[in-house]
Amino acid sequence: MSPTATIILIVVVLLLLAAAVVGVQAARRRRLRQTFGPEYDRVVADTGSRSEAEKELLERTKRHAQLELTPLSAESRARYAAAWEEVQIRFVDNPGEAVATADELVTRLIAERGYPTGDYDERLADLSVEHAATLEHYRDAHEISRRSKAGEAATEDLRQALVHYRALFAELLGENPVGHTTTPTEPTSR
Repeated sequence: MSPTATIILIVVVLLLLAAAVVGVQAARRRRLRQTFGPEYDRVVADTGSRSEAEKELLERTKRHAQLELTPLSAESRARYAAAWEEVQIRFVDNPGEAVATADELVTRLIAERGYPTGDYDERLADLSVEHAATLEHYRDAHEISRRSKAGEAATEDLRQALVHYRALFAELLGENPVGHTTTPTEPTSR
């Protein structure tokens, strides 16, 4: 083989290898975007680097794979649905307490499903693998709950928190927590 043919062959092989690497990276990026949805863009923005974000998301996927997640029994689902109805009823008389209870109920449900519940940021990371679509709801609800504890949340904020908690709660529960889709309203004058 002539030196020119050898060089051309080497260049073609290198181009094919580069195309394969780019193809693998594009497939990984597409898979991560599909799995994490808006969380993908959020992590890219937080890290400032697409490759760092993808590394973080892959680590989340690996950690998630090590969790022993369990589906809820029918009895547990019914118990949680009843508890959620109670939270919504309680909202009318005491919105702040209802939101605090909703936060505790969601945390118990997360734990019963098999997710670690220690650190809030780790909880978000673990939930993001399967529940990325409702993760922003959880963030918003948690922030309003934090403000409520500091006495900085209005009744409408608390109502929104309950709506946000309900989105994650329903997804973790695997069904709508109550048979109807009404949302809590502000207390009525008596």
